[in-house]
Amino acid sequence: MAGRKNFPLRMDADLFAALERWAADDLRSVNGHIEFLLREALRREGRLPKEMSAAKAKKESDSDTA
Repeated sequence: MAGRKNFPLRMDADLFAALERWAADDLRSVNGHIEFLLREALRREGRLPKEMSAAKAKKESDSDTA
């Protein structure tokens, strides 16, 4: 898997607060939750590269059995 990419993200304070609450409900960091939401949107639209989709699916199935 390629390295991680850092970039600044500006958003409305109310949007951030809503994301922060949602991330906490799912026991994720805000950053992790944004990444999760983007990955899910890409997957639904068929825009997620196949190798990325397969690797993520394997990682999630491995963590479910642990």
